[in-house]
Amino acid sequence: MLQEKKFYPWFVVGMLWIVALLNYLDRQMLSTMQQSIGITIPAIQDPANFGRLMAIFLWIYGCISPISGAIADKLNRKWLIVGSLGVWSAVTSFMSLCTSYESIYTLRAIMGVSEALYIPAGLSLIADYFTGKGRSLAIGIHMTGLYTGQALGGFGATVADLFSWQDTFRWFGIAGVIYAVVLVLFLRDKRSTPEIEAQELYGAEAGAEISKVEKFNPVSLLKGFGLIFSNIAFWVILFFFASSSLPGWSTKNWLPTLFAENLGLAPGVAGPASTISIAVASFIGVMIGGPISDKWVKRNLRGRIYTSAIGLGMMIPCLIMIGLGHNAVTTLAVCLLFGIGYGMFDANTMPILCQFIPSRLRASAYGVLNMTGVFAGALVTQVLGEWAIEGNLGLGFAYMSVVIAIAIILQLTLLRPKTDNCEEVASDFSNKIKLDIEIN
Repeated sequence: MLQEKKFYPWFVVGMLWIVALLNYLDRQMLSTMQQSIGITIPAIQDPANFGRLMAIFLWIYGCISPISGAIADKLNRKWLIVGSLGVWSAVTSFMSLCTSYESIYTLRAIMGVSEALYIPAGLSLIADYFTGKGRSLAIGIHMTGLYTGQALGGFGATVADLFSWQDTFRWFGIAGVIYAVVLVLFLRDKRSTPEIEAQELYGAEAGAEISKVEKFNPVSLLKGFGLIFSNIAFWVILFFFASSSLPGWSTKNWLPTLFAENLGLAPGVAGPASTISIAVASFIGVMIGGPISDKWVKRNLRGRIYTSAIGLGMMIPCLIMIGLGHNAVTTLAVCLLFGIGYGMFDANTMPILCQFIPSRLRASAYGVLNMTGVFAGALVTQVLGEWAIEGNLGLGFAYMSVVIAIAIILQLTLLRPKTDNCEEVASDFSNKIKLDIEIN
């Protein structure tokens, strides 16, 4: 069978790479097709209405992320990924039928729910397939799907001009639904759960008892989050993930404006120059940072942390120069360096999380990271908007380097992993159950 082949874990990465691409592509197209849609739905041309339309996705996406992570830790991730892709692709296709602002607003909110279900499930699934070498590279390659989707989403307006915005939504949505069927045929879940561990150690009866305890319910959900938040290392990871989200979202939302202001570039040039340069550089950063981390961790368990810190460190001077620079060639070169650093960091977040959080809680933990990152991005987007009014947008970019520096200090001083793959055998449950079995 295909899943028994040695190359199958990389096949999973390839399949999920396409899902990641569609995840960002479908959400990004709306922003690039604002003008085209506005001809049919004039309310979208109003900046306040369009801001609310974009914000509803972010707020719902952020709020649902921890819940989606908890669900992924309890249910079969294959069907969660298939369902998530199928729903948001159907929503994308249904957007082609919208004739009012209210209808497209409602669908955008539903998309926020369905897309939030994917990332925690997808990343934790890849992490479980790569328990040894190659984890950072595999995670990083998957993340390049997000970069590619973001970059291709910028061409939504181009496709809409060639055909129509309705056709663009319709056919990209249909493509996603068809691909969800492909995943049904070829994608398989893989995980080591407490019930499986107990079954291997103590027999089928113990596994069945563990399954009852671990079944999806509010009590186990709260216990899981309690274990995550009681871990000091998780708070450090949460801080440096949120810190990186500040420049990450700032470059997505404000870098084209900064390029137009500081470099005097036309909007048609500033947009692609900013988004594509960082997306391409981030891809390069992943291909550099992933293998370095995977090799370094064999010699030193802090190798992934060091690789991540190097990536963050590269971002510090880049943010200062991007914010305060006025030379187009120099600024674009710095953006490339920033993207490489971001890619090195991005490839190692989940692998570092795997050093401190057991597999049965990783999706939940990453869901919390995702929520915090999105909220940090929403906050910094609003703050930079106020600074832009005062003419201090570039200064805002420069100040973010201070937050990154603090994150690096905490990362290097407080994170000391004892293993590259934190796992917990359900010893407490298993011992209790074994004792009960012996007594009875």
